Amino acid sequence: MLTKINHLGIAVPSLSEAIPFYRDHLGMTFQGTDEVAEQQVRVAFFQIGESKIELLEPTGPESPIAKFIAKNGAGIHHVAYEVDDLVEALRKLESEGVRMIDRTPRTGAHGTLIAFIHPKASGGVLTELCQLAH
Repeated sequence: MLTKINHLGIAVPSLSEAIPFYRDHLGMTFQGTDEVAEQQVRVAFFQIGESKIELLEPTGPESPIAKFIAKNGAGIHHVAYEVDDLVEALRKLESEGVRMIDRTPRTGAHGTLIAFIHPKASGGVLTELCQLAH
């Protein structure tokens, strides 16, 4: 079902303040930014080997990322695993009784299909499944 770790999501209060660290100090390849209005978030991606780092900046006070930062501070928000068929992965997990946040895919950054597994199902880790846009 899983093909690789696609990215680690890191909640930050400001992309403009966070980007230089990853790009300039760590030397990661900056791949640009995107806004996902539905989730009230702006994202910046960095390539590191086969995986990415995704910085998440809230665009409004009701954003899940704004709420995460208010409760936990900036830091690791989620781990995202790539799958070939998100609909099938969700069907399998639901049939096995795994607690889900999303039962159907939604659109993430760069047109990727995404869905989240509830952290209570995965040892306290918010887990994202993603299927790349083709």
